[in-house]
Amino acid sequence: NDLLAAFLGIEILSLSLYVLAASDRRRSASQEAGLKYFILGGFASAFLLYGIALVYGTTGQTNFGGIATVLADEVTVPRNDTMLLAGVALLVVGFGFKTSLVPFHSWTPDVYQGAPTHVTGFMASLGKVAAVVAFVRLFVVSFPARADDWRPVVFVLAILTLVVGSVLAIVQTDVKRMLAYSSISHAGFILVGLEAAGHIGSPSAIDGVSSALTYVVLYSVLALGSFAAVSVISLGTAATSLDAFRGVAKRQPVFALGFTVLLLAQAGVPLTSGFVAKFGVIRAAVSTESYVLAVVAMVSAVIAAYLYLRIMVSMWLAEPDSSAAATTLSLPARVVLVVSVAVTLIVGVLPSFVLDVADSLTALAR
Repeated sequence: NDLLAAFLGIEILSLSLYVLAASDRRRSASQEAGLKYFILGGFASAFLLYGIALVYGTTGQTNFGGIATVLADEVTVPRNDTMLLAGVALLVVGFGFKTSLVPFHSWTPDVYQGAPTHVTGFMASLGKVAAVVAFVRLFVVSFPARADDWRPVVFVLAILTLVVGSVLAIVQTDVKRMLAYSSISHAGFILVGLEAAGHIGSPSAIDGVSSALTYVVLYSVLALGSFAAVSVISLGTAATSLDAFRGVAKRQPVFALGFTVLLLAQAGVPLTSGFVAKFGVIRAAVSTESYVLAVVAMVSAVIAAYLYLRIMVSMWLAEPDSSAAATTLSLPARVVLVVSVAVTLIVGVLPSFVLDVADSLTALAR
């Protein structure tokens, strides 16, 4: 509930991720990923902290609710206050980096590819949850009185993130880079929900909050399971090219089936958690009459589906490489995959469970 506490929490998490990204000392790619993440992350943190300083200088508050109370009085803080608008813009830049929004996404594919695969899974799931929840809560709770100022920015960022993420994902040949650009596209869907939440006064605005927070939680499960599957194939090395997945279904059919379920969920196929998540944010966009965003989101989902189809075709239809090492599932990887697939199917078949979770997340956001 406080800007400084949120900043410190995010930075402590980020410092841990910088070290983890460079933790594989045997691979230069891991060292490069950690260094690149650290340098760019440092710039993003500076933007974030400077934005907090400007908001505090304008309102005299760092508490989320206190900021909203001050901004509700346009006599105290005029609507066109330059310092406040600059602070909000810097906060968008800082959180844009932390959540891999276009055009602040350049670090994501390189860091995801270079970092150890199990670390990448943590970054794409739990790391992103923390940043997204802080981003959504801050703007929904602290800046509702200035929603007309930040909502158009979120609208543009959502379109850019959806289109760039999905289009660049389908031309990659490395599975980790594919999933990295896919994560960028998923961040665009979260912004669709945030844009809907910015329609203050609309009965459907609260649906935007719940759909955005629900999306990031469900996506984190899919990301964790997907990168666990990639780590099994890569055997902890850099062998994550699409060719490494050739004929996996013939060697490990149960494993391939589980990974396929996770890929179908990311594509938004019905009866999976991914469909529930995508349907929620698109419904929120339509309810708030953001039809352009809804259409772009649906087109982006169709484009991204080709990416997941490429991986599935390689696993199920391609002939296995005779020189490929045997695929073995460690106990941690087995547990992560089983839990991820179970959550994906349960949520997809019983979406009422998601609605209860969404209500809880919305209450937290308040």
